[in-house]
Amino acid sequence: MKPVTAKLIFWLAGATFMSLVATLVLWLSPAIASDVVESTSSMPPDVVRWGLIAAALSTGASSVAAGYAVSNVGSAAIGALAENPELMGRVLIVIGLAEGIAIYGLIISVLILNGIF
Repeated sequence: MKPVTAKLIFWLAGATFMSLVATLVLWLSPAIASDVVESTSSMPPDVVRWGLIAAALSTGASSVAAGYAVSNVGSAAIGALAENPELMGRVLIVIGLAEGIAIYGLIISVLILNGIF
């Protein structure tokens, strides 16, 4: 197991800070939700606001997780390819599975937004 480095802590703290700022901006702006509700939906503004927050968090968290997974899998894949170049197809499949995490989050966001609007 790798020791926790300062670089990893810096990036995780930055990602956490940015996600909290984005969540607070969405949470503290009910005017956005009420404008959207008046123009497109018959749901209460609170429901729309929580739905928008949920959609943003599902996309953001899955993208951060996919980036972390691809970075770990990618570095291991480069090491495996350096030893045995015949593993190219298998390595691409594993990296594609790691990238799929972001796509799953995006699909969940679309489903949430379809439920709201």
